[in-house]
Amino acid sequence: MTKELFITLGRAVIKTESEAIIDLEKRINLDFAEACKLCFSCKGRIVVTGMGKSGHIGGKIAATLASTGSPAFFVHPGEASHGDLGMITPTDVVLAISNSGETNEIMTIVPLLKRLQVPLVSMTGNPQSTLAKEANVNLDISVKQEACPLGLAPTSSTTATLVMGDALAIALLEARGFTEEDFARSHPGGSLGRRLLLLVSDVMRTGTDIPVVDQNASLGDALLEISQKGMGMTAIINDEHRLSGIFTDGDLRRAFEKNLDIHQTQVTEVMTRNCKTVSESALAAEALNIMDSGKISDLLVTDNNQKIIGALNMHDLLKAGVV
Repeated sequence: MTKELFITLGRAVIKTESEAIIDLEKRINLDFAEACKLCFSCKGRIVVTGMGKSGHIGGKIAATLASTGSPAFFVHPGEASHGDLGMITPTDVVLAISNSGETNEIMTIVPLLKRLQVPLVSMTGNPQSTLAKEANVNLDISVKQEACPLGLAPTSSTTATLVMGDALAIALLEARGFTEEDFARSHPGGSLGRRLLLLVSDVMRTGTDIPVVDQNASLGDALLEISQKGMGMTAIINDEHRLSGIFTDGDLRRAFEKNLDIHQTQVTEVMTRNCKTVSESALAAEALNIMDSGKISDLLVTDNNQKIIGALNMHDLLKAGVV
């Protein structure tokens, strides 16, 4: 076996499976629309079931449905015959996957599903199979050939099943008007979830962790506050405890260039006025955008009265996974 032969074999598999996917397009027909309608009107859950490789694909389809606005879960058909059938209710829809359409474990529970009057959507590679005929609607996932040269290992057929499942899930997503925010709520641990769900109030520093000095403080006092609080800036407040400005490491460099006396110079003489701020109710991602656009690494959080209630810097956003 040469490297060139391995490459040839790999490309042949991709070509075969790609052709199987292309053939699926004409199967997106009235049967597909009816399957979508049954799932869209489902008041309970979409229960996906399948044996062997079909079961593995079914688990992924169930997960995709659940994460895109169509509540779903996977039930092993063998376990369903031994108690797990109780997980299925008349308000559910069952999506049964079987390439042959004759899988014993699935056919065993079909009469019970009929008795419960649970709508049945099948995905089979044989539209004339028993399962396809028993189902309310069948989605044809047949393929011309498996990518396996022996024609035995499920390859093209499982790929076609997965793609048909994705088509169903995304069609339902669009029909439900599912948004990025909806997706984030079901993925709070992912980067998208953190960007769309985390608020400034969730990540900001509060209380004594906020670097702040009053307007009568000297430049030296401001430097001490920056050092103690471990941020590259300090806020300056007036007698009413409202924000007057911010003193940053950039302001410090400019002060040194003027050879100012840090003990005699008031911080108000070198601070930046009209500094950028953010609300605690804003998304942390919005705070990140303010920092990026202003080319700053620290940001103060204020209320409607311009009183300081928090502070955050780029490291806080990095730690929270927003960046």
